[in-house]
Amino acid sequence: MVDPVIASRLQFAVTTIVHIIFPVMSMGLAPFLVYFTWKDIRTDEPRYEQLRRFWTKIFAVSFVVGTVTGIVLEFEFGTNFAAFSTTAGELFGGPLAIEGMMAFMLEATFLGVFVFGRERVSDALYFVSSVAVGLGTWLSAVWILIANSWMQTPRGYELATENGQPIVHLVDPVAAYFTPRFTYMYVHMQNSAVLSVSLFMAGVAAYYVFRHHVWGYSVANVGFWEATLKIALVALLVTAPLQVVHGDQYAQHVYETQPQKFAAMEAVWDTERYVPEYIVAFPTSPDQLTDPRAKELFGLGIPGGASWLASGGDPNAEIRGLNEFDTEPPPVAIVFWSFRAMVGLGFWFILLAFWGGYRWWRGQLLEDDLLHKALMGSSLLGIVAVELGWIVTEVGRQPWVIQGVMKTSEGVSPGLTGAEATVTLAGFVLVYTTLLGLYTYVVARIIRAGPPGGEDLRTVPDDRPDPSTPPAEVPADD
Repeated sequence: MVDPVIASRLQFAVTTIVHIIFPVMSMGLAPFLVYFTWKDIRTDEPRYEQLRRFWTKIFAVSFVVGTVTGIVLEFEFGTNFAAFSTTAGELFGGPLAIEGMMAFMLEATFLGVFVFGRERVSDALYFVSSVAVGLGTWLSAVWILIANSWMQTPRGYELATENGQPIVHLVDPVAAYFTPRFTYMYVHMQNSAVLSVSLFMAGVAAYYVFRHHVWGYSVANVGFWEATLKIALVALLVTAPLQVVHGDQYAQHVYETQPQKFAAMEAVWDTERYVPEYIVAFPTSPDQLTDPRAKELFGLGIPGGASWLASGGDPNAEIRGLNEFDTEPPPVAIVFWSFRAMVGLGFWFILLAFWGGYRWWRGQLLEDDLLHKALMGSSLLGIVAVELGWIVTEVGRQPWVIQGVMKTSEGVSPGLTGAEATVTLAGFVLVYTTLLGLYTYVVARIIRAGPPGGEDLRTVPDDRPDPSTPPAEVPADD
């Protein structure tokens, strides 16, 4: 049987990795739906009605599955991390409760109006419902990230001991709930959600545009997909550069508040200066896959880049090595390689955005088959980048569940056995894999069915004759 600490961490990791997909989709779609609704009401153009109705279906499915998978996460704090809940419940429970009572209820209440009420309520009320649904989605992230940012950089509390158990008492709600980390996490997460959905929309639209303009197949409502591609590209041009610029500031904040995590991100074991930033890195031996050390890797590195990133502009800045800390380091390989992959994807998204923008400016957006293939291949990479970012965030602060206050091993439920944790881990893997599969199937069906009011988007060969085929003879009496 697996150790209960390891099994509990793996179970929470599995549930979070699957669950985060659905909030990313709903949060990322929210601003698009508000825009589509506004344009639909203002212009009364069928195209915007189709855009609103089509993407609302995917939003609604994401909301439902996200609700089911998210509620379980909160129960896991009691079943698998009861000691943590006892210690931090006074501070941690508040934001989670407010998220349910405020944000979730706001979103759930107006979602019914938004999905089913277009012909039943006034234009003004319908637009309000779209804003309320989007606001509820984004407010949910506020309270979840308030709780998580406190775990990363705890403030506004006093630590006492009651019955031999450490207890966190809330003494300054403003300091506790709005730590310096919160703004960085919130901006980075919300922008990444819009970026991820932009890539998804662009990838799906590029498939149908590619089929029609490059392969010459007849695609029903191809104008709908062309509009989707252009709207997604505009969003991509805004969010991709912003994510990298803000990520640079976020990394500097991590260096200042969690230097051990930053050292793991850069695989720096001994304190040194002028540390290179490896955009592309390769191990020179199999051992370096599991124990990377920045100065021994082979790759494309920017001299002094990591020091510049840490200090905000000084390539000779000192980075404190992992050997200098009293606590054991986090799993360095997971953090280092995840950070490399995330950063690499970020620059790829910028390249995609400007590539698409340039081809659009040249009037060649709809005919560039290589761009279409790149967008199709990148349609899910935004979500992959989000997953990698959360791996860096959560694995990088180990061994702490509350930074500098409580270790993860101390937060696991004391009565939990290895057998119990292993059985539930296996069950959660099965259930969440099934839910993800069903979600993928339903979304694929929605995409294949195409926009409402149009024909099935299954492609059929064009009726144009093959130029190599000689024309049929026409009888003289015709």
